[in-house]
Amino acid sequence: MLATFAIFIREGIEASMIVAILLAYLNQIERRDLFKDVLIGVAAALAFAGIVGSIIYTTLKVYAGSRLQTQFETVTYLLAAAVMTYMTFWMTSHGKSISKDLKNQANEAMSRGARFGIAFTAAQAVGRESLEAMVFTLAILFATSAHLALVGAVAGLIVSLAIAVMIYRLGKKINIAKAFRYLGFALMIFAAGLLVDAIANLQQLGYLPLLTKVMWNSTALLNDQSTFGDIVHSFFGYSSTPTLLQGLTYVGYLGVVLSIFAKLTKGRKKAKSEVAGAAA
Repeated sequence: MLATFAIFIREGIEASMIVAILLAYLNQIERRDLFKDVLIGVAAALAFAGIVGSIIYTTLKVYAGSRLQTQFETVTYLLAAAVMTYMTFWMTSHGKSISKDLKNQANEAMSRGARFGIAFTAAQAVGRESLEAMVFTLAILFATSAHLALVGAVAGLIVSLAIAVMIYRLGKKINIAKAFRYLGFALMIFAAGLLVDAIANLQQLGYLPLLTKVMWNSTALLNDQSTFGDIVHSFFGYSSTPTLLQGLTYVGYLGVVLSIFAKLTKGRKKAKSEVAGAAA
């Protein structure tokens, strides 16, 4: 629940920002007639991601408990963890260039044919966020309670839309860069948990028959199949019977990605202070 909540807040804010930038630019160049096409592109992207995700989830439910489902879940976990990590690093490094890139894409689209071009640009931009959210949601649905995950997703989407409205109303009074840093940190914790689930599946399938010794058994204290244990599992990757390889993967992944994340964040802060000093 907490994982999908945070994911949909982040993806929802980013998608809303993309739409807001496009609409603001079209308004600036007096092409409000293209607003409808932006919204058509957004609706198409959301529908596509929703349909694809539903088909995949429904299809895999038929194979519930089978080896095929476990294999697909494992691929989903690994893909979601990789995309989640890349997305966080990319946003930290290139967040400021999004507005410029979108404006260039909008100009190019209008030169080819305004109506379809703008709708496609909006669909492409929002579609990326929608597909990312779909992959993450599928991974979490397979790893935790589907009901709690969907509740978290809906709640996160509602909060992200509320934040988007606040951004529109209050403008630069809200520090989105800082909010994304916090959400990026949380997403990497989720990614570590998904990697642990992937390792558990790979060991269960017999693809990684090494370091399978169980480090501890805390089932009596907190069973990861219980409601609260499920929440802790989805947020922190908690397992009541983790193997040695799961533990090493969790610690190793977080040690590497958080070090890189800290360096990227520190680099951006340093560059920003240098620019401010030069301007003064």
